[in-house]
Amino acid sequence: MLIAAPAHAAPTRVVSMNLCTDQLAMMLAAPDQLISVSDLASDPRMSPMYRTALDFAANHGRAEEIYLMRPDLVVAGQFASGPTVAMLRRLGIRVEVMAPAESIADIRDQIVQMGALLGRETAAADLLARFDARLSRLRDQTDRGRVALYYANGITSGRDTLAGTILAEAGFHNIAGDYGIATTTALPMELLVMADPDRLITGAKWPGQSRSEAVLDHPALAQVAPRSDVTDRDWVCGTPHVLDAIEALK
Repeated sequence: MLIAAPAHAAPTRVVSMNLCTDQLAMMLAAPDQLISVSDLASDPRMSPMYRTALDFAANHGRAEEIYLMRPDLVVAGQFASGPTVAMLRRLGIRVEVMAPAESIADIRDQIVQMGALLGRETAAADLLARFDARLSRLRDQTDRGRVALYYANGITSGRDTLAGTILAEAGFHNIAGDYGIATTTALPMELLVMADPDRLITGAKWPGQSRSEAVLDHPALAQVAPRSDVTDRDWVCGTPHVLDAIEALK
């Protein structure tokens, strides 16, 4: 007599095709449960878990390659290729899509969500407890001054973004709020200079000759603040690794 599998049986062949879901999956998956992560997961410029990612097959987010891996669960980001997700679903493969985490509440929710998807609720509860405990240790009432975020093309980020969350948790006042900026948008350099922040945080530069990054070499920026920091791989995804970014700012 055949016995039906439990309705919520944990998947045994999981593929992640997004840098941020890669990290949560690598943190929570049982041994041999996760079989592939995105190619970005092994890039040391983008991924804080690049060494761990080398233990998994890399995928490039293409439906054909993922289908041939015979997954029973694919986890994708909200901005994954729509045709890839649609094709995998038409082929009968379960695909779950996770939105970017932009706040501490989002990060906590996604730890729980990934744990549920993988059938690893206990592991997720343990990770969440460790995340909360470390965050509590990092939080204090110190006013660390006014800070400006400034990226390629003169872009800044406000309070409703992951970068804004990192600044707030580290005890900084984000000058974007002074100009009514809550999300990610352009900030004229003149306004940045007039704001006279105590600290400047810019985006990391990439190899090549991108004209969008030329603004970061403007001599006015060198006069804005006595200390300049660069965002790195701990700032990219809303995962427990943001705690390293928060700590590094102190």
